[in-house]
Amino acid sequence: MTSDEHARLMRVNQANWDARTPVHLASRFYGLDQDLDPERWFAAFEWEDLGELAGRDVLHLQCHLGTETLVLARRGARAVGLDFSEASVAAAHGIAERACVDVEYVRANVYDAVEALGGRRFDVVYTGKGALCYLPDLERWAAVIAQLLRPGGLLYVVEFHPLLNSLGPKPAPDEGPELLLRHDYLGGDGPVHRDATHTYTDGPAVEGATASYEWMHGIGEVINALTGAGLTIRHLRESDELPWPRWPQMVRTPSGWWRLPAPRIPLLYGLVADL
Repeated sequence: MTSDEHARLMRVNQANWDARTPVHLASRFYGLDQDLDPERWFAAFEWEDLGELAGRDVLHLQCHLGTETLVLARRGARAVGLDFSEASVAAAHGIAERACVDVEYVRANVYDAVEALGGRRFDVVYTGKGALCYLPDLERWAAVIAQLLRPGGLLYVVEFHPLLNSLGPKPAPDEGPELLLRHDYLGGDGPVHRDATHTYTDGPAVEGATASYEWMHGIGEVINALTGAGLTIRHLRESDELPWPRWPQMVRTPSGWWRLPAPRIPLLYGLVADL
């Protein structure tokens, strides 16, 4: 698939995320009208991996509504959120203003981040939880990361595990409690085309642009892209917990997240790399 075709499919995704934004703003899933603490979207191990953020320049790529970006800023970071959806960035601005938190938001495709941010470099680049599947080319992504980080800067990827993506992060309408492989774990066979009137949240149907495309990326592909761009992998962890009950048999853990009682399988991973 050519770079022009990738760009076309990403424009389809951009329109889809513009259409998703009002649904997500009104959803109980995000709970923006319930004053729910957005820290609930972070696993406890993320703060251990990230370390002290106060006074550091932190960039959150593919930030959507900026709920996690807000938390990074509340922990003392000079936080910047970047997303390609104009509707999402506008919503993120409003959320930050209502929360009285100083966050800068920039609208740009992640591949154009270096130019959109004027060549600025950051101490930390943070990305994750449903971001990488919307990127067709991880080698290009990793090259952008390398240009965004200061020497010694840290990249933190916290993502849904490719095994979860293979099982399907959202139940099918006729799905029972069984764990069924529905999608590829490894990439290379092109994007998965979806056309859905409802997203991963509750709420009304999406109006307008319902089509989207996702690319599968195994962990090996992520690691090889980053090392190929000159980053060094410092730590990789796999977690069996999710911030929502994907399967009905999942049980709540002391962290407030959810895990399967059996089998124990990875559902989330955290990767630390530096330049």
